[in-house]
Amino acid sequence: MSRLDRSILIGAAVTALSLTASGCVVVHGEREVLPGATRAEAAEALEEFTAAYNEADRAYDVSLDEDHTAGALAAIDAARLKAGKANNPGGNPSYTPLELTDAEFTIPKKAGWPRWFVADARGNKGGDVRWLLVFTRDGLDDAWEAAYLTLLSPGDVPEFRTDRDGWAEAVSADTARLAVSPAELSKSYTDYLQDGGEGFAAGPHTSAWRAQRAKQASRPGLATQYIDEPLTDGDYAPLALRTEDGGALVFFATRHYEKQTAASGASVPTPNRDVLALTEGEIKQALTMEFVSNEVALDPPAGADADVAVLGRLQGLTAAKGQ
Repeated sequence: MSRLDRSILIGAAVTALSLTASGCVVVHGEREVLPGATRAEAAEALEEFTAAYNEADRAYDVSLDEDHTAGALAAIDAARLKAGKANNPGGNPSYTPLELTDAEFTIPKKAGWPRWFVADARGNKGGDVRWLLVFTRDGLDDAWEAAYLTLLSPGDVPEFRTDRDGWAEAVSADTARLAVSPAELSKSYTDYLQDGGEGFAAGPHTSAWRAQRAKQASRPGLATQYIDEPLTDGDYAPLALRTEDGGALVFFATRHYEKQTAASGASVPTPNRDVLALTEGEIKQALTMEFVSNEVALDPPAGADADVAVLGRLQGLTAAKGQ
């Protein structure tokens, strides 16, 4: 099976929720240190997410969730649904409803916007993994949007630092108390993918991925080039939660390009239907694919004898161009 046939297009959708405090009125939310949501609201958000995900997945209809996702998740989800609709105009022939159970919620208490929280649940898709969804919104009148979705093995979800009321601690993007500040993590990661070096623990999303790329690039008759770019602005901004050891769990995003160029007289391996549905131009001798990825990493405290560990990476093809 070619690498193209292994391309993953994964998406998710959430519905909008209002953030209210039962019996209270939030005043000067931009200055008050407040939880991002109540626990009841977080549970409702997860229920509505499941319903919206299933509606969009069954119909392959991006209009059902395009107002309820943001950042990396929105880019991945829109492309997945676009490809699905192109190949199956009547909807998803393999539709199976998503079920999320055993939910836990980590809600940071912070001042300013965005307000956000993490939903952690077990899904009936993807095997024995935990679905981590980050819900965000930029103001009291805005809808909740899901900006990140990652899948982790149950033992990889760390313990978070919480206060006596159970609220978590958000970590500022420019903090100097971590090995790599969340604001710099996307660039540090893409620099590592391009050039190697130190600072990231070995694993499937670091050393193993670089080794896989090197092997792919050396295939006879097919030149493969990679470009990696950080994504840090707006809805792609990183979000981080303090862990019990003083480090942080950081959600961040990246963009990746893979260009395959066949030697004279040869051709690029034929991509699958989903890739073709997102491809502009005719594939003659080259194919350039664009991917958006969201990662989650354990960022140790500054001065600790440990590297950043990338725990999970969910990547989707968002566009392609034939030449």
